[in-house]
Amino acid sequence: MEERNGSDIEAEGLMSEKKELESNGSSFSDREISPIKEPLLKSRTNNTSQIAIVGANVCPIESLDYEIVENELLKQDWRSEKKVEIFKYVVLKWTLALLIGLSTGLVGFFSNIAVENIAGFKLLLTSNLMLKDRYYQAFAAYASCNMVLAIAAAALCAYIAPAAAGSGIPEVKAYLNGVDDHSILAPSTLFVKIFGSIFGVAAGFAVGKEGPMVHTGACIASFLGQGGSRKWRSALLWRSFFTTAVVAVVLRSLIEFCRSGKCGSFGQGGLIMFDVNSAEPTYNTPDILAVILLGIIGGIFGSLYNFLVVKVLHTYSIINERGPTFKTLLVITISLLTSCCSFGLPWLAKCTPCPVGLDHECPTIGRSGNFKNFQCKSGHYNDLSSLFLNTNDDAIRNLFSSGNEKEFHFSTLFIFFVAIFCLGIITSGIAIPSGLFIPVILAGASYGRLLGTFLRYMSNLDVGLFALLGAASFLGGTMRMTVSLCVMLLELTNNLLMLPLVMLVLLVSKTVGDSFNKGVYDQIVKMKGLPYMETHAEAEPYMKHLVARDVVSGPLITFSGVEKVGNIIHALKITRHNGFPVIDEPPFSDAPELCGLVLRSHLLVLLKGKKFTKKKVLTGTEILRRFHAGDFAKPGLGKGLKLDDLDMKDEEMEMYVDLHPITNTSPYTVVEMMSLAKAAVLFRQLGLRHLCVVPKTPGRPPIVGILTRHDFMPEHVLRLHPKIKPHK
Repeated sequence: MEERNGSDIEAEGLMSEKKELESNGSSFSDREISPIKEPLLKSRTNNTSQIAIVGANVCPIESLDYEIVENELLKQDWRSEKKVEIFKYVVLKWTLALLIGLSTGLVGFFSNIAVENIAGFKLLLTSNLMLKDRYYQAFAAYASCNMVLAIAAAALCAYIAPAAAGSGIPEVKAYLNGVDDHSILAPSTLFVKIFGSIFGVAAGFAVGKEGPMVHTGACIASFLGQGGSRKWRSALLWRSFFTTAVVAVVLRSLIEFCRSGKCGSFGQGGLIMFDVNSAEPTYNTPDILAVILLGIIGGIFGSLYNFLVVKVLHTYSIINERGPTFKTLLVITISLLTSCCSFGLPWLAKCTPCPVGLDHECPTIGRSGNFKNFQCKSGHYNDLSSLFLNTNDDAIRNLFSSGNEKEFHFSTLFIFFVAIFCLGIITSGIAIPSGLFIPVILAGASYGRLLGTFLRYMSNLDVGLFALLGAASFLGGTMRMTVSLCVMLLELTNNLLMLPLVMLVLLVSKTVGDSFNKGVYDQIVKMKGLPYMETHAEAEPYMKHLVARDVVSGPLITFSGVEKVGNIIHALKITRHNGFPVIDEPPFSDAPELCGLVLRSHLLVLLKGKKFTKKKVLTGTEILRRFHAGDFAKPGLGKGLKLDDLDMKDEEMEMYVDLHPITNTSPYTVVEMMSLAKAAVLFRQLGLRHLCVVPKTPGRPPIVGILTRHDFMPEHVLRLHPKIKPHK
């Protein structure tokens, strides 16, 4: 075996590898050993040990393999494929997409109905006690229900699946970027995500279920697709579109079914999807100026929101790392604070006479609606309790409602905005599934309607439309996802005439927000230590001043085409490398040459089969008869073979095994003088895990090193070359 630079190593193998290398007199480069427990990895330096926070749990991570491993086994499988098998594969993958869509739609519907009914009974109990003037008992019942639900959500997250905490969007985003950790999409994470989200939203927290639903859908797809795949691919656009269409059809069908009143006493089972606002958007120059002002406000508030969320996450991580008990206590504390705000602040609002000519009861008693009675006398309602003592979905509908400009007072909208802004910040980071969309929409709709009420003599836009545009501006200022947000908001309105205004407010808010900081999900991805590689076409400017060989680091362990079993076992023990170059040497080749790359998982399967020889000879034909390509498919749930599963006798350790049949003979390679920027673009756009660096001049060893994801991380590059200054 040879040792040079470049590897893909995990944290748990670093210490043993360092001792081994030092005993051999080999260099461990200038890498540092980072402690695994660091609050949000704040002071972690990037090295060949890649650790990250997944949900609320610190763990080592790997990269996904999107590359097709072209070895002899795969070629044999391709040659033996018949048209019937190809047809079966096509049918199965589309059937899988259909099942994913059906399952995700049903889970989404079930989650919404559960939240509506659990929260509805809680609010009904509180309302009934308020009508009897038993205010203290009403608060006790309200706070107790919230606490029980909060404890249930926290216990699930803290004790069963820490990866289910938070929205899950940063983790899913990183997974789609190529970051692999089985806990992100584990069945336990799916279970906790569903029920934890139901309990958390029903508990009255300033959170939403939209972010967790994204994570839930990813978990469902992973669960249904377990068992590995012979044809690993990243091109899933059409199947994703098909799955989304199935989800939409299922949800809409079930919503129509629930409108008959068969889905419980509260709500109609519909997510906030369509027909929220019915106002006609006719606008002129003053209206455009008002929309631009909303965009500026949204960009400022959004960047401030992101800044404070980062600070809160750092603080909570210090508490959460103390264990599940402290996580649960933090959730209980936030639950009590939320209950006090939701029940206490409406006492600051004045009772308002019910509007004349309503087509429904005012105040609303025993059901959801705009006009909550709270402590008011008959014929009056408390506008602040209509926002606080309601489900988040109904609160948004109330703010988006059009036609009644005086439904909410200035003071009400201001108090609700300040409260939901602060509650949304302090709730992020606790150990429950929690989406960021809903609190952001609520806060944005509050100041949007407030501005619309203030400008009603100058603008023709309805206050409900101002609320919608305010929500859009705050979403643009926090999320910075203009295209997807535009589509979602158009679904809210079901009105294409809103498109120009929505586009304008999103562009303005994103531009203003970008001048202060990055989007909230981008910042969370970075704080969690997830090695995310940007998807834009160009790499960081400073990478143009470096070449590929400048960043390969650490010992590179290579194998011969026919290698001694003991050498392979030893290499697997002292490292956590996931890819090993295979070098052919005489008598198997005229001169040392790079045969290809072999994966750790494939080596373990090959060694388990024990097709060994006493002499160093080629035995590829026998191995091809013994194994099939499916034997080396990626295992489901991370339950692949481990080194401890191998039981090798002393005589077997001295035997040889032919690696040629399982070696990827066409790995992606770059010459050592290629610019790091160009290599980074190639690595990301091809979805690679390993990129071999080969020498430019002959007469040298056939491989210089291996580039992996961490080698492109700014922290790693700038630590190796501190004189380079990144562009801000």
